[in-house]
Amino acid sequence: MSQKNYSDPSEGIFKYTTEGIFIVDERGEIIRANPSAEKIFGYPEHTLAGRKIEDLIPMRYRGSHAGHRRRFHGEAKARSMGLGRDLYGLRQDGSEFPIEISLSPFSNSDGNFVIAFVIDISVRKEAEMRLIAYKDELEKEVEERTLDLRTTIQSLETIKNDLDEALRREQELGSMKSRFVSIASHEFRTPLATILSSLSLVEKYGNLNEIEKRDRHIHRIKTAVRNLTEILNDFLSLNRLEEGKVIIAAETLRVDILLEEVYNQMLPLMKKNQVITRTHSGPITFKSDPRLITNILINLLSNAIKFSGSGKTIVLASVIENGQLVLKVKDEGIGIPAEEHKRVFERFYRMSNAGEIQGTGLGLSIVSHYVSLLQGTVTFESTENVGTEFMVTIPQS
Repeated sequence: MSQKNYSDPSEGIFKYTTEGIFIVDERGEIIRANPSAEKIFGYPEHTLAGRKIEDLIPMRYRGSHAGHRRRFHGEAKARSMGLGRDLYGLRQDGSEFPIEISLSPFSNSDGNFVIAFVIDISVRKEAEMRLIAYKDELEKEVEERTLDLRTTIQSLETIKNDLDEALRREQELGSMKSRFVSIASHEFRTPLATILSSLSLVEKYGNLNEIEKRDRHIHRIKTAVRNLTEILNDFLSLNRLEEGKVIIAAETLRVDILLEEVYNQMLPLMKKNQVITRTHSGPITFKSDPRLITNILINLLSNAIKFSGSGKTIVLASVIENGQLVLKVKDEGIGIPAEEHKRVFERFYRMSNAGEIQGTGLGLSIVSHYVSLLQGTVTFESTENVGTEFMVTIPQS
Protein backbone atom coordinates (compact mmCIF):
# COMPACT_ATOMS: atom_id res chain seq x y z
CA MET A 1 0.00 0.00 0.00
CA SER A 2 1.31 3.45 -0.88
CA GLN A 3 1.92 5.79 2.08
CA LYS A 4 0.39 8.67 0.11
CA ASN A 5 -3.04 7.18 0.92
CA TYR A 6 -2.51 8.50 4.43
CA SER A 7 -1.11 11.92 3.59
CA ASP A 8 -3.91 14.18 4.67
CA PRO A 9 -4.20 17.48 6.56
CA SER A 10 -3.50 15.59 9.84
CA GLU A 11 0.01 14.63 8.68
CA GLY A 12 1.57 17.29 10.90
CA ILE A 13 -0.22 15.91 13.95
CA PHE A 14 0.97 12.40 13.04
CA LYS A 15 4.59 13.49 12.80
CA TYR A 16 4.87 15.84 15.72
CA THR A 17 2.53 14.55 18.43
CA THR A 18 4.25 13.16 21.54
CA GLU A 19 2.02 10.08 21.53
CA GLY A 20 3.17 7.04 19.63
CA ILE A 21 0.89 6.29 16.67
CA PHE A 22 0.78 3.04 14.74
CA ILE A 23 -1.29 2.11 11.71
CA VAL A 24 -1.68 -1.68 11.67
CA ASP A 25 -3.53 -3.93 9.20
CA GLU A 26 -5.65 -7.01 9.94
CA ARG A 27 -2.60 -9.30 9.75
CA GLY A 28 -0.87 -7.32 12.51
CA GLU A 29 1.67 -5.73 10.15
CA ILE A 30 2.76 -2.19 10.97
CA ILE A 31 1.95 0.04 7.99
CA ARG A 32 3.21 3.27 9.53
CA ALA A 33 4.71 4.43 12.81
CA ASN A 34 5.22 8.04 13.74
CA PRO A 35 8.58 9.32 15.08
CA SER A 36 7.28 9.34 18.67
CA ALA A 37 6.31 5.65 18.38
CA GLU A 38 9.79 4.74 17.11
CA LYS A 39 11.38 6.79 19.87
CA ILE A 40 9.17 5.24 22.57
CA PHE A 41 10.12 1.70 21.47
CA GLY A 42 13.79 2.57 20.88
CA TYR A 43 13.90 1.99 17.10
CA PRO A 44 15.70 4.11 14.51
CA GLU A 45 13.50 6.21 12.23
CA HIS A 46 11.58 4.44 9.47
CA THR A 47 12.48 0.95 10.76
CA LEU A 48 9.16 -0.18 12.25
CA ALA A 49 7.09 -0.21 9.08
CA GLY A 50 6.67 -3.75 7.82
CA ARG A 51 7.30 -5.39 11.20
CA LYS A 52 4.65 -7.34 13.07
CA ILE A 53 3.00 -5.52 15.91
CA GLU A 54 3.74 -8.60 18.08
CA ASP A 55 7.45 -7.65 17.87
CA LEU A 56 6.65 -4.81 20.25
CA ILE A 57 4.95 -7.07 22.79
CA PRO A 58 6.79 -9.02 25.55
CA MET A 59 7.23 -12.69 24.66
CA ARG A 60 4.90 -13.95 27.40
CA TYR A 61 1.93 -12.10 25.85
CA ARG A 62 2.53 -12.80 22.15
CA GLY A 63 0.77 -16.15 22.02
CA SER A 64 -2.59 -14.67 22.99
CA HIS A 65 -2.26 -11.35 21.18
CA ALA A 66 -3.12 -12.66 17.69
CA GLY A 67 -6.45 -13.99 19.04
CA HIS A 68 -7.19 -10.63 20.70
CA ARG A 69 -6.44 -8.88 17.42
CA ARG A 70 -8.81 -11.06 15.43
CA ARG A 71 -11.60 -10.61 17.96
CA PHE A 72 -11.13 -6.85 17.85
CA HIS A 73 -11.53 -6.79 14.04
CA GLY A 74 -14.61 -8.98 14.43
CA GLU A 75 -16.28 -6.28 16.55
CA ALA A 76 -14.25 -3.25 15.63
CA LYS A 77 -14.94 -0.08 17.63
CA ALA A 78 -12.89 2.63 19.26
CA ARG A 79 -11.82 1.68 22.79
CA SER A 80 -8.97 1.56 25.24
CA MET A 81 -6.99 -1.65 25.26
CA GLY A 82 -6.48 -3.84 28.33
CA LEU A 83 -8.96 -2.22 30.68
CA GLY A 84 -8.28 -3.32 34.23
CA ARG A 85 -4.89 -4.79 33.29
CA ASP A 86 -1.32 -3.57 33.13
CA LEU A 87 0.02 -3.46 29.55
CA TYR A 88 3.71 -3.59 28.67
CA GLY A 89 5.69 -2.78 25.53
CA LEU A 90 9.02 -4.25 24.43
CA ARG A 91 11.82 -1.96 23.32
CA GLN A 92 14.38 -2.94 20.72
CA ASP A 93 16.97 -3.43 23.50
CA GLY A 94 14.70 -6.03 25.13
CA SER A 95 13.58 -3.87 28.08
CA GLU A 96 9.94 -3.73 29.05
CA PHE A 97 7.97 -0.64 30.05
CA PRO A 98 4.33 0.10 30.98
CA ILE A 99 2.08 1.60 28.31
CA GLU A 100 -1.47 2.72 27.67
CA ILE A 101 -3.10 1.96 24.28
CA SER A 102 -6.22 3.33 22.60
CA LEU A 103 -7.52 1.65 19.45
CA SER A 104 -9.53 3.23 16.64
CA PRO A 105 -10.57 1.07 13.66
CA PHE A 106 -11.07 2.40 10.13
CA SER A 107 -11.49 0.94 6.64
CA ASN A 108 -10.76 2.06 3.10
CA SER A 109 -10.42 0.47 -0.29
CA ASP A 110 -7.20 -1.29 0.82
CA GLY A 111 -8.81 -3.08 3.75
CA ASN A 112 -9.41 -2.84 7.48
CA PHE A 113 -6.91 -1.04 9.70
CA VAL A 114 -6.40 0.03 13.28
CA ILE A 115 -4.83 3.22 14.54
CA ALA A 116 -3.15 2.53 17.87
CA PHE A 117 -2.26 5.45 20.15
CA VAL A 118 0.50 4.45 22.61
CA ILE A 119 1.68 6.37 25.69
CA ASP A 120 4.73 5.47 27.77
CA ILE A 121 3.47 5.68 31.37
CA SER A 122 6.74 4.70 33.07
CA VAL A 123 6.97 7.99 34.98
CA ARG A 124 3.38 7.69 36.14
CA LYS A 125 3.90 4.05 37.15
CA GLU A 126 7.00 4.96 39.09
CA ALA A 127 5.03 7.68 40.86
CA GLU A 128 2.24 5.20 41.57
CA MET A 129 4.74 2.67 42.91
CA ARG A 130 6.32 5.33 45.10
CA LEU A 131 2.86 6.30 46.29
CA ILE A 132 1.99 2.66 47.02
CA ALA A 133 5.32 2.20 48.82
CA TYR A 134 4.70 5.38 50.79
CA LYS A 135 1.19 4.22 51.60
CA ASP A 136 2.49 0.82 52.73
CA GLU A 137 5.17 2.51 54.80
CA LEU A 138 2.57 4.87 56.26
CA GLU A 139 0.24 1.96 57.07
CA LYS A 140 3.15 0.10 58.64
CA GLU A 141 4.05 3.15 60.70
CA VAL A 142 0.41 3.60 61.73
CA GLU A 143 0.27 -0.08 62.65
CA GLU A 144 3.48 0.23 64.68
CA ARG A 145 2.19 3.38 66.38
CA THR A 146 -1.11 1.63 67.04
CA LEU A 147 0.77 -1.35 68.47
CA ASP A 148 2.86 0.99 70.63
CA LEU A 149 -0.32 2.74 71.76
CA ARG A 150 -1.98 -0.60 72.46
CA THR A 151 1.09 -1.72 74.43
CA THR A 152 1.06 1.56 76.35
CA ILE A 153 -2.65 1.14 77.11
CA GLN A 154 -2.03 -2.43 78.25
CA SER A 155 0.82 -1.20 80.46
CA LEU A 156 -1.42 1.48 81.92
CA GLU A 157 -4.15 -1.10 82.49
CA THR A 158 -1.60 -3.35 84.20
CA ILE A 159 -0.45 -0.45 86.37
CA LYS A 160 -4.08 0.39 87.15
CA ASN A 161 -4.80 -3.23 88.06
CA ASP A 162 -1.67 -3.31 90.22
CA LEU A 163 -2.75 -0.09 91.94
CA ASP A 164 -6.27 -1.46 92.40
CA GLU A 165 -4.81 -4.64 93.85
CA ALA A 166 -2.47 -2.65 96.11
CA LEU A 167 -5.42 -0.52 97.24
CA ARG A 168 -7.50 -3.64 97.85
CA ARG A 169 -4.67 -5.20 99.85
CA GLU A 170 -4.21 -1.95 101.78
CA GLN A 171 -7.92 -1.88 102.56
CA GLU A 172 -7.80 -5.54 103.52
CA LEU A 173 -4.76 -4.87 105.69
CA GLY A 174 -6.58 -2.00 107.38
CA SER A 175 -9.55 -4.26 107.99
CA MET A 176 -7.23 -6.98 109.29
CA LYS A 177 -5.56 -4.53 111.66
CA SER A 178 -8.95 -3.48 113.00
CA ARG A 179 -9.97 -7.10 113.50
CA PHE A 180 -6.57 -7.84 115.02
CA VAL A 181 -6.95 -5.07 117.58
CA SER A 182 -10.50 -6.17 118.37
CA ILE A 183 -9.64 -9.86 118.65
CA ALA A 184 -6.35 -9.32 120.45
CA SER A 185 -7.88 -6.98 122.99
CA HIS A 186 -10.63 -9.48 123.71
CA GLU A 187 -8.49 -12.61 123.60
CA PHE A 188 -5.71 -11.16 125.75
CA ARG A 189 -8.04 -9.49 128.24
CA THR A 190 -9.85 -12.70 129.24
CA PRO A 191 -6.81 -14.88 130.15
CA LEU A 192 -5.02 -11.93 131.78
CA ALA A 193 -8.04 -11.22 133.95
CA THR A 194 -8.20 -14.93 134.83
CA ILE A 195 -4.50 -14.95 135.77
CA LEU A 196 -4.79 -11.85 137.97
CA SER A 197 -7.89 -13.01 139.82
CA SER A 198 -6.55 -16.54 140.25
CA LEU A 199 -3.22 -15.26 141.58
CA SER A 200 -5.04 -13.24 144.21
CA LEU A 201 -7.06 -16.30 145.22
CA VAL A 202 -3.95 -18.54 145.23
CA GLU A 203 -2.36 -16.18 147.73
CA LYS A 204 -5.53 -16.18 149.81
CA TYR A 205 -6.00 -19.96 149.80
CA GLY A 206 -2.28 -20.44 150.37
CA ASN A 207 -2.54 -18.51 153.61
CA LEU A 208 -5.65 -20.49 154.58
CA ASN A 209 -3.91 -23.74 153.65
CA GLU A 210 -6.73 -24.77 151.27
CA ILE A 211 -4.63 -26.82 148.88
CA GLU A 212 -7.47 -28.15 146.67
CA LYS A 213 -8.82 -24.67 145.90
CA ARG A 214 -5.32 -23.33 145.39
CA ASP A 215 -4.49 -26.13 142.94
CA ARG A 216 -7.70 -25.44 141.03
CA HIS A 217 -6.73 -21.82 140.53
CA ILE A 218 -3.15 -22.75 139.63
CA HIS A 219 -4.65 -24.96 136.91
CA ARG A 220 -6.72 -21.99 135.71
CA ILE A 221 -3.55 -19.87 135.56
CA LYS A 222 -1.74 -22.54 133.54
CA THR A 223 -4.68 -22.81 131.15
CA ALA A 224 -4.80 -19.03 130.70
CA VAL A 225 -1.05 -18.91 130.03
CA ARG A 226 -1.42 -21.68 127.45
CA ASN A 227 -4.22 -19.69 125.79
CA LEU A 228 -2.03 -16.61 125.68
CA THR A 229 0.82 -18.68 124.24
CA GLU A 230 -1.51 -20.09 121.58
CA ILE A 231 -2.74 -16.61 120.62
CA LEU A 232 0.81 -15.27 120.37
CA ASN A 233 1.93 -18.27 118.32
CA ASP A 234 -0.95 -17.68 115.89
CA PHE A 235 -0.06 -14.02 115.40
CA LEU A 236 3.66 -14.75 115.10
CA SER A 237 3.01 -17.54 112.58
CA LEU A 238 0.79 -15.25 110.49
CA ASN A 239 3.41 -12.50 110.58
CA ARG A 240 6.18 -14.86 109.43
CA LEU A 241 3.97 -16.21 106.64
CA GLU A 242 3.01 -12.71 105.47
CA GLU A 243 6.67 -11.65 105.36
CA GLY A 244 7.75 -14.81 103.51
CA LYS A 245 10.10 -15.83 106.31
CA VAL A 246 8.95 -19.45 106.49
CA ILE A 247 11.62 -21.56 104.78
CA ILE A 248 11.16 -25.23 103.88
CA ALA A 249 13.79 -27.44 105.54
CA ALA A 250 13.11 -30.98 104.37
CA GLU A 251 14.64 -33.99 106.12
CA THR A 252 13.89 -37.67 106.57
CA LEU A 253 11.64 -38.01 109.60
CA ARG A 254 10.00 -40.80 111.59
CA VAL A 255 6.26 -40.24 111.32
CA ASP A 256 5.42 -42.37 114.38
CA ILE A 257 7.84 -40.41 116.57
CA LEU A 258 6.55 -37.06 115.25
CA LEU A 259 2.95 -38.05 116.05
CA GLU A 260 3.96 -39.10 119.56
CA GLU A 261 5.70 -35.78 120.16
CA VAL A 262 2.67 -33.83 118.96
CA TYR A 263 0.41 -35.97 121.16
CA ASN A 264 2.53 -35.18 124.22
CA GLN A 265 2.30 -31.44 123.46
CA MET A 266 -1.49 -31.72 123.31
CA LEU A 267 -1.90 -33.50 126.66
CA PRO A 268 -1.96 -30.29 128.78
CA LEU A 269 -4.69 -28.82 126.55
CA MET A 270 -7.07 -31.78 126.69
CA LYS A 271 -10.32 -31.49 128.59
CA LYS A 272 -11.46 -33.95 131.22
CA ASN A 273 -11.73 -37.50 129.88
CA GLN A 274 -10.89 -36.46 126.31
CA VAL A 275 -8.95 -39.12 124.38
CA ILE A 276 -6.66 -38.84 121.34
CA THR A 277 -6.22 -42.13 119.49
CA ARG A 278 -3.25 -42.48 117.16
CA THR A 279 -2.81 -44.83 114.20
CA HIS A 280 -0.27 -45.06 111.40
CA SER A 281 0.08 -47.42 108.43
CA GLY A 282 2.63 -47.84 105.67
CA PRO A 283 6.34 -46.94 105.88
CA ILE A 284 7.34 -44.97 108.95
CA THR A 285 9.92 -42.70 107.26
CA PHE A 286 9.04 -39.74 105.08
CA LYS A 287 10.97 -36.78 103.66
CA SER A 288 9.45 -33.37 104.38
CA ASP A 289 9.70 -30.48 106.85
CA PRO A 290 8.89 -31.88 110.34
CA ARG A 291 8.49 -28.39 111.81
CA LEU A 292 5.70 -27.41 109.40
CA ILE A 293 3.96 -30.80 109.74
CA THR A 294 4.10 -30.42 113.52
CA ASN A 295 2.56 -26.93 113.32
CA ILE A 296 -0.20 -28.22 111.01
CA LEU A 297 -1.09 -31.02 113.44
CA ILE A 298 -0.91 -28.77 116.51
CA ASN A 299 -3.38 -26.32 114.94
CA LEU A 300 -5.78 -29.06 113.82
CA LEU A 301 -5.62 -30.91 117.16
CA SER A 302 -5.97 -27.66 119.15
CA ASN A 303 -9.20 -26.92 117.28
CA ALA A 304 -10.43 -30.49 117.76
CA ILE A 305 -9.82 -30.20 121.52
CA LYS A 306 -11.38 -26.73 121.83
CA PHE A 307 -14.49 -27.54 119.85
CA SER A 308 -15.09 -30.98 121.37
CA GLY A 309 -16.61 -31.51 124.78
CA SER A 310 -15.27 -33.47 127.75
CA GLY A 311 -15.18 -37.24 127.30
CA LYS A 312 -15.02 -37.01 123.49
CA THR A 313 -12.61 -38.98 121.32
CA ILE A 314 -10.28 -37.35 118.80
CA VAL A 315 -8.70 -39.49 116.10
CA LEU A 316 -5.23 -38.75 114.74
CA ALA A 317 -4.44 -41.05 111.81
CA SER A 318 -1.64 -41.11 109.24
CA VAL A 319 -0.73 -43.25 106.26
CA ILE A 320 2.10 -43.16 103.72
CA GLU A 321 1.16 -44.43 100.28
CA ASN A 322 2.10 -43.59 96.69
CA GLY A 323 4.85 -41.26 97.91
CA GLN A 324 2.41 -39.14 99.91
CA LEU A 325 1.78 -38.60 103.61
CA VAL A 326 -1.92 -38.40 104.46
CA LEU A 327 -2.85 -36.97 107.88
CA LYS A 328 -6.36 -37.09 109.31
CA VAL A 329 -7.72 -35.35 112.40
CA LYS A 330 -11.29 -36.23 113.33
CA ASP A 331 -13.30 -34.92 116.26
CA GLU A 332 -16.78 -35.25 117.76
CA GLY A 333 -17.22 -31.53 118.27
CA ILE A 334 -19.72 -28.84 117.38
CA GLY A 335 -19.01 -29.07 113.66
CA ILE A 336 -19.02 -26.31 111.05
CA PRO A 337 -22.32 -24.90 109.72
CA ALA A 338 -22.75 -25.96 106.06
CA GLU A 339 -23.21 -22.39 104.83
CA GLU A 340 -19.85 -21.41 106.37
CA HIS A 341 -17.70 -24.18 104.83
CA LYS A 342 -16.31 -21.90 102.10
CA ARG A 343 -14.98 -19.43 104.70
CA VAL A 344 -13.19 -21.89 106.94
CA PHE A 345 -9.65 -20.95 105.76
CA GLU A 346 -10.19 -17.17 105.86
CA ARG A 347 -7.99 -15.18 108.22
CA PHE A 348 -9.69 -14.10 111.47
CA TYR A 349 -12.86 -15.99 110.56
CA ARG A 350 -14.66 -17.61 113.46
CA MET A 351 -17.66 -19.88 113.12
CA SER A 352 -21.02 -18.50 114.12
CA ASN A 353 -21.53 -21.41 116.54
CA ALA A 354 -18.15 -20.92 118.30
CA GLY A 355 -19.83 -19.00 121.12
CA GLU A 356 -17.47 -18.23 124.00
CA ILE A 357 -14.81 -20.72 122.85
CA GLN A 358 -11.57 -18.77 122.68
CA GLY A 359 -9.64 -18.41 119.43
CA THR A 360 -8.15 -15.93 116.98
CA GLY A 361 -9.67 -17.32 113.79
CA LEU A 362 -6.15 -17.77 112.41
CA GLY A 363 -5.42 -21.45 113.01
CA LEU A 364 -6.94 -22.92 109.84
CA SER A 365 -5.62 -20.04 107.70
CA ILE A 366 -2.13 -20.86 108.98
CA VAL A 367 -2.71 -24.56 108.27
CA SER A 368 -3.71 -23.70 104.68
CA HIS A 369 -0.55 -21.60 104.23
CA TYR A 370 1.73 -24.32 105.61
CA VAL A 371 0.13 -26.99 103.42
CA SER A 372 0.57 -24.78 100.35
CA LEU A 373 4.25 -24.29 101.20
CA LEU A 374 4.61 -28.09 101.26
CA GLN A 375 2.76 -28.24 97.89
CA GLY A 376 0.01 -30.33 99.47
CA THR A 377 -3.75 -30.09 99.83
CA VAL A 378 -6.13 -29.79 102.77
CA THR A 379 -9.81 -30.76 102.70
CA PHE A 380 -12.49 -31.36 105.31
CA GLU A 381 -15.90 -32.81 105.96
CA SER A 382 -18.09 -31.47 108.73
CA THR A 383 -21.61 -31.83 110.05
CA GLU A 384 -22.91 -29.42 112.65
CA ASN A 385 -23.28 -31.00 116.11
CA VAL A 386 -21.69 -34.23 114.84
CA GLY A 387 -18.04 -33.44 114.23
CA THR A 388 -15.34 -32.53 111.71
CA GLU A 389 -12.61 -34.41 109.89
CA PHE A 390 -9.64 -32.65 108.25
CA MET A 391 -7.45 -34.48 105.72
CA VAL A 392 -4.02 -33.15 104.75
CA THR A 393 -2.11 -34.71 101.83
CA ILE A 394 1.58 -33.86 101.51
CA PRO A 395 3.84 -35.07 98.67
CA GLN A 396 7.30 -36.37 99.50
CA SER A 397 9.82 -33.53 99.31
